[in-house]
Amino acid sequence: MDSRQYIDMEDKFGAHNYHPLDVVIARAKGIWVWDVDGRKYLDFLSAYSAVNQGHCHPRLIRTVLSQVRSLTLTSRAFRNDQWPQLAKELCEMTGYEMVLPMNSGAEAVETAIKTARKWAYQVKKVQPDKAEIVACANNFHGRTVTIVSFSTESLYRRDFGPFTPGFAVIPYGDLQALEAAINPNTAAFLVEPIQAEAGILIPPPGYLKKAAEICRQKNVLFIADEIQTGLGRTGKLLACEHEDVRPDMVIIGKSLAGGFYPVSATLASKNILGLFQPGEHGSTFGGNPLACALAREALAIIREEGLVENAAVQGAWFLEQLQKVRSRHIKEVRGAGLLIGIELRPEAGGARRFCEALKDVGLLCKETHENVVRFAPPLVIRQKDLNWALKRIKQVFRALA
Repeated sequence: MDSRQYIDMEDKFGAHNYHPLDVVIARAKGIWVWDVDGRKYLDFLSAYSAVNQGHCHPRLIRTVLSQVRSLTLTSRAFRNDQWPQLAKELCEMTGYEMVLPMNSGAEAVETAIKTARKWAYQVKKVQPDKAEIVACANNFHGRTVTIVSFSTESLYRRDFGPFTPGFAVIPYGDLQALEAAINPNTAAFLVEPIQAEAGILIPPPGYLKKAAEICRQKNVLFIADEIQTGLGRTGKLLACEHEDVRPDMVIIGKSLAGGFYPVSATLASKNILGLFQPGEHGSTFGGNPLACALAREALAIIREEGLVENAAVQGAWFLEQLQKVRSRHIKEVRGAGLLIGIELRPEAGGARRFCEALKDVGLLCKETHENVVRFAPPLVIRQKDLNWALKRIKQVFRALA
């Protein structure tokens, strides 16, 4: 079948909960993908940063083949040999004492919310069912009913109520609003170091550091959602490291298994995650041996292939080059590491048409929040490939001028 036939089939039988570009990918390797018609593209989205290690990394292929021959799932009713090793390696790599594994990013966020509430009742002594969590406007932490309860995006909320109580929403980057929102019932402040889905929104310098200090002074947990920004994407292992901030809890996912398997985790100290008792939280697939073996190898690739350092170097160069692009449509270019957004002016006609034009010249990216083109290539990318992409970006902006 050709691309059109696959697209028609998906539109007929699949729920229309996404609006993908009309490219049907059948094969991938490294930074490149090929569609069912044989056309080649440079992947400039990395499955929303889930394939930081590049597509079909040979080390991960070997790992998955080896592990599926021996053991894939035990559930947590029994122990397996991979989960303890992943837990140890994650803690050693990040400096945290304890980790709770899940599958999707949203599940890890739900885990952090439950953990913060439990900490509030057992440690802070908040009255039962009174705990509150402060979040930021324009956040994206997932799409479960509880998570969209504190979203400010009407599309995520419309027709999905009633919503879960216990959340306060403040402007992103506003320290005064954070201080004002905290009260004796506040359990935690949940924040993205960079709001990727909202359009690569970067808070003012020093915001994360000061916010963490406010939380410490007020006896409130500081929780960083690093699902998109973590594991090297911004040029640091965790984006909070740009301001030397150590959150009380960190949420990671996406590239934790290199795009081979959904794996996520919540990291914290023992006096926080250690509050859980058997049966209070869990997942049939969370911590399964296949997921853990892949995550262990994916983390090793990040370390041994210098992906964090490469993201920092290549991202700085690419951001500088993009900021030199002259177009009446460009309002601002911003980013950190290899997480970069081009914000367009309202009169540009929306980011979607730019993404479609870039697809036509072999570069795959995606619009976010209508007016932002998001670039997030695999962290294995080199300058010559970024230069290849840059030429096509300039070509498209000239053509659509």
